[in-house]
Amino acid sequence: MSEQKQTRKILVAPAWPYASGKRHLGHVVGFAVPADIFARYHRLKGNDVLMVSGTDQHGTPVMVTADREGVSPREIAERYNALTREDLRDLGISYDCFTRTTTRNHATVTRDLFRTLYEHGWLIAQTTLGAFSATTGNTLPDRYIEGTCPICGFPEARGDQCDNCGNQLDPADLINPHSIIDGSTPEFRETTHLFLDLPKFAARLRPWIEQKSNWRPNVRNFSLSLVDNLKPRAMTRDIDWGIPVPVEGYPEETKRIYVWFDAVIGYLSAAVEWAQNRGTPEAWRDWWQSPDALHAYFMGKDNIVFHTVIWPSMLLGYGEGGQLGAGNGDLHLPDEVVASEFLTMEGKQLSTSRAIAIYVRDVLERYDPDPVRYFLTAAGPETQDTDFTWAEFLRRNNDELLANWGNLVNRTLTNAYRNFGEVPAPGELTAQDEQAFESVAAGFSSVGELIEQARFKAALAEAMRLSSIGNQYVDHEAPWAVIKEDRERAGTILYVALRLVDTLKLIFTPFVPFSSQKLHELLGYEGWLAGPLEFREIEEEGGDKHAVLTGDYSAWLQRWEPSDLPVSQKLREPEPMFKKLDPGIVEDELSRLDVA
Repeated sequence: MSEQKQTRKILVAPAWPYASGKRHLGHVVGFAVPADIFARYHRLKGNDVLMVSGTDQHGTPVMVTADREGVSPREIAERYNALTREDLRDLGISYDCFTRTTTRNHATVTRDLFRTLYEHGWLIAQTTLGAFSATTGNTLPDRYIEGTCPICGFPEARGDQCDNCGNQLDPADLINPHSIIDGSTPEFRETTHLFLDLPKFAARLRPWIEQKSNWRPNVRNFSLSLVDNLKPRAMTRDIDWGIPVPVEGYPEETKRIYVWFDAVIGYLSAAVEWAQNRGTPEAWRDWWQSPDALHAYFMGKDNIVFHTVIWPSMLLGYGEGGQLGAGNGDLHLPDEVVASEFLTMEGKQLSTSRAIAIYVRDVLERYDPDPVRYFLTAAGPETQDTDFTWAEFLRRNNDELLANWGNLVNRTLTNAYRNFGEVPAPGELTAQDEQAFESVAAGFSSVGELIEQARFKAALAEAMRLSSIGNQYVDHEAPWAVIKEDRERAGTILYVALRLVDTLKLIFTPFVPFSSQKLHELLGYEGWLAGPLEFREIEEEGGDKHAVLTGDYSAWLQRWEPSDLPVSQKLREPEPMFKKLDPGIVEDELSRLDVA
């Protein structure tokens, strides 16, 4: 058995997807799959991981979808929360608490932060131009408005942000603004809002960002450029869907807290909810008020500003005040902000609104989750935009995942099961046997370091290189031939090969957990290496109920070190780890998308 290692509190914070529609691969490649790799790795190491997030129920995209379908925003939010939970469960995203922003708990925490910032003088009243529909007279939320970005000239910038250059905008800044609902030009009228006084945080934000040498260059450089041009940012909106403003003079009928103020607080409120759900209401403080904790956030590049400028400013402004702070220490600032670039599809920008999308649900109905996770990691847009093509998905499944890792597992288990039925007792190990052990075991260090650096593509490539070492060993030693003349030596070779497979099983678990669990069982183990995720119904004070995605991770194997596969452990009859895909899927999938 391994020595007891010192554990660390790890908060894993994937971005909050809008509950406004189905999630596509471009969404989960940024917030979900990288976060899960990071969380599973740290759980295997024995660290105390808390992975929390949920659906952003209050966003204006929810209102847009509700208007289009003629139903209430709450109905839309509930529908897509359920669908998103199912997608994430089936993709194996191992949340401790995946909740939503319409809970009583979240509203309480959000109002506490808002009110505290207001009382500390960080929220200031300013009069600005608000957008209203020329056809209905109703307020027109920022994301209902598109136009040309005045900074980079992108023709489809939104009223709150340009997805091309990433700059924050106001609807009045846009060139030729128009409503995405009916195309009309909005009318701009004076309205009063509470603004987060971001310039006052610049002196603290700049040195904090500058010392984040571990951040990806796209995150650090972009964040520093933002700090140079900070201006107050409105944190209230003229809408009637969201959390009411806890300040007198901002009526509930017409004013709500800005959704991005609301959403980032979800990382904190979901941790508070998790603690309450398990009957330890103060446990969240171990992650949020401990300077030794590690906080890692995961998102697409269009969300950088909220996580490196706005959210840290809110945390700095809150300090130890408010109901949650209670003099127990400052709330922890982000340590790692992992922002991915965009994933395109067959050369086109993935977009639900433009019907250019590969939806998670559709993919998982036709393919196993591990090949999807493998592709999104191996070909993911970590530092530059990358393109999803079905031809490349086919190639990576058949020529990499199946032909390398799957091949090593299949022939090792098949030969061992057929000839011994159990883990054979080894004879004396040769230098080649020892070298194979050492080379593969070194992967716990090399792969682990890359995961900790959020270099998931490189980490997976290193795991595949280690698998190739295993294949080279089996090729060279050829136990299927040796057994005809020397059964003892063949048993030794297969013992070594099984130990290599058992070791690699652990290294591959963060990336392809479903097949790793299957292999765990084929090797004769009991229990969970990567167990099932589940929905649990939570009842809040007052009787409100909602479901969360969670799992019982305390019962899972925690081991990030070489195999100790017991001699004589019974093996189970081998099954293929991965399916070979027919080349015909490429044409089939392109015809579904009408882009062939």
